[in-house]
Amino acid sequence: MQKSTKLSGWLMAVFTVMVWGSTFIASKKLLVYYTPSQIMLLRFVLAYGALWLPRHRRLHLTCREELRFVLLGIFGCSLYFYTENTALSYTLAANVSIIVAAAPIFTAVAAHLTGEERLSSGTLLGFLTAFTGVILVVCNGTFVLRLDPRGDFLALAAAGCWAVYSVLLKRCASSYDPILVTRRTLFWGAITAVPFVAAEGAPFSLEPLASLPLAGCLVFLGLMGSALCYVLWNHAIRILGVVAANNFIYLIPFVTIVTARIFLGEAISPLAILGAVLITGGVVMAQRTPAVRKPARQT
Repeated sequence: MQKSTKLSGWLMAVFTVMVWGSTFIASKKLLVYYTPSQIMLLRFVLAYGALWLPRHRRLHLTCREELRFVLLGIFGCSLYFYTENTALSYTLAANVSIIVAAAPIFTAVAAHLTGEERLSSGTLLGFLTAFTGVILVVCNGTFVLRLDPRGDFLALAAAGCWAVYSVLLKRCASSYDPILVTRRTLFWGAITAVPFVAAEGAPFSLEPLASLPLAGCLVFLGLMGSALCYVLWNHAIRILGVVAANNFIYLIPFVTIVTARIFLGEAISPLAILGAVLITGGVVMAQRTPAVRKPARQT
């Protein structure tokens, strides 16, 4: 792989996790007026509509291929966000952050078991180093954890959803235009989000979005966090592979505490800084010893 191509994959992955790590600010403001499922549906619908602008053509899929996109929409969008957000109502945010941050490990194991990519010992060591850093960053010097089986299981389910999504995406990313893949995934994400919204039965009015700041938050979540970043993530997986790209997810907790420091004035402890160093070192270590990738399918 050419160095310039690999560098572009790294830049896409880093930009994506920086945006994903800062989306909590926009979500926090919208949660005053909307439920997590409602926000999920709104951002998916907005992102889906936006992705028709750069690509007007459609995917022509067999029933089996369409089923794969249904699963992408469920595991990468609706079920993932639902399990992660619901977990926060049962257990500490630190628990959820740490458990969900294990998603790259689950993804690597899933990719190994399905034969998509083979793990190396260096990659595994990079995982463990980065995950140790995640724990330090998430705890941010407090180390106050409380186990709750319901919330922790839901967080574990969210990490598992992302692993399934990543392996399925790897197969689509090498076969289809990333914009078309993302748009179809978001379509099924929006469709499968509707039952969650209906089950909540909460009032659902668009009136709060008349406020420019709130509308801006939704635009950021929909256009940046969903439309653009999902497309870039598809590109990154195509270039780097599913295991290497998912290593960058470890950076999200540190991005989150930095943005919390900038916008909310929350403190960053020395242990969190040490954690950031470990995360960076672990990601670099894993990138230097990439997994053995399965040859891309011909289309």
